[in-house]
Amino acid sequence: MSNTTFKLNTRRGFIAGGAALLASPALAQTAIDVNSQATTETERDVTEVVPRNISSFRTLSWEPYFSDTKNGAILVDIDSRAVHYWSEDRSVYKLYPSSVPLTQELTRRGRTQVTVKDPNPSWRPTPSMLQRNPEWPPFIGPGPENPLGTRSMHLSWTYYRIHGTHDTRKIGRRSSNGCIGLYNEHVEELYNMVNIGTQVLLI
Repeated sequence: MSNTTFKLNTRRGFIAGGAALLASPALAQTAIDVNSQATTETERDVTEVVPRNISSFRTLSWEPYFSDTKNGAILVDIDSRAVHYWSEDRSVYKLYPSSVPLTQELTRRGRTQVTVKDPNPSWRPTPSMLQRNPEWPPFIGPGPENPLGTRSMHLSWTYYRIHGTHDTRKIGRRSSNGCIGLYNEHVEELYNMVNIGTQVLLI
């Protein structure tokens, strides 16, 4: 078997395994722009979703979480699986559904910030991820098989990202190894608004 064949088979196994884990309907693809009060839903039927804490997916005020909105502010609510964004002048507020870590052991909470914006991300599993899943490929370049989707924002914590995903079944679920995932169209919108130094709080 050639090295090329091995890599392709490994990658297919990685993608197929992730799909099998998540092969059930996800939260409707919904973004809320509070300024326009417009809600957009595509494709998925919310009546078919598995039970989840939809009642917590609601608009919030920035004041209980940040002393100011300098450089913009991102609040990641892990329990309600939602990402909130406020622009520095607070003229823009966005609310996005997200994926969150699989377990409490993989979950990190606290204050951090955006340190790198990657417009075309590639993916490498962390050492601990490879220990848990030695069959995973060591590298996936940009493209439709990339677990980081079309955009990635690195946080100051090593290995932690807010990123997109090509597998929309992950959104609204505990499905990541620590990162926060968004629909690609949502992460692209957020990416364009976020600056290096944007403050981030995970609760």
